[in-house]
Amino acid sequence: MNRHRGAATVATLLEMNALTEQRVVVTVETPAPHVRLVTFRRPEARNAINGAVAQALDQIVRDLEQDPDAWVVVLTGSGGQAFCSGADLKEVARGNLGALWTTEGGFAGFVRACRSKVWIAAVDGFALAGGFEIALACDLIVASVDATFGLPEVRRGLIATGVRLGAERALALGLINRVVPKDRTLVEALALADIIACNAPIAVRESLKIARRTFDLDDAALARLSEEGQQRVMRTEDFQEGPRAFIEKRTPRWVGR
Repeated sequence: MNRHRGAATVATLLEMNALTEQRVVVTVETPAPHVRLVTFRRPEARNAINGAVAQALDQIVRDLEQDPDAWVVVLTGSGGQAFCSGADLKEVARGNLGALWTTEGGFAGFVRACRSKVWIAAVDGFALAGGFEIALACDLIVASVDATFGLPEVRRGLIATGVRLGAERALALGLINRVVPKDRTLVEALALADIIACNAPIAVRESLKIARRTFDLDDAALARLSEEGQQRVMRTEDFQEGPRAFIEKRTPRWVGR
């Protein structure tokens, strides 16, 4: 083989691999009406966050915020060993720590992102360091009985606590919402998403907005926030549909507007 031609072929293959990696690091599926399933696809790296994942998840969050048909989102990791093991330390060692953050989304393009819709973390295996932060940034967490949570960054010279928690201990501390058998994690998370998606989506989002502020505001401020949300809901078509469906003894047909 011509040496130069061989080098060019290798370079082309490396470029193709890089593009493939960017395409498949995070996927989005629609497993049920109004439900989206977002999956980290780096099982060989325990779904660690690199720059490609951060950019992909940042874009996915923004796309789903603009998607009127997406009402509830389940976030999980592939491979069964880890939801997400946090920052890809190989990237950190290369000096690419900043690539793991985005301007709008923060770490992984997610932790600080403005999200109006319900996100449920389905955690199998490890959710460590930034992976635990991602799970905590979701609104609900469904975890397998053998899931492990922790912020062990101090063991790598970064800031956090170091101690790991099992799923039952995390549940007792109120850090997660449900512990299920390992082979039921995604099934239970999707079932929970389906229950939420059966409700009027705008009413759910307005309720979620209030729930997220309960530790930040006093009762008077929360009451004002609730009243403002109720006024917005009352201007929607769904506000009329709910009582109408009750009177007609049928399931409501929500339209999200």
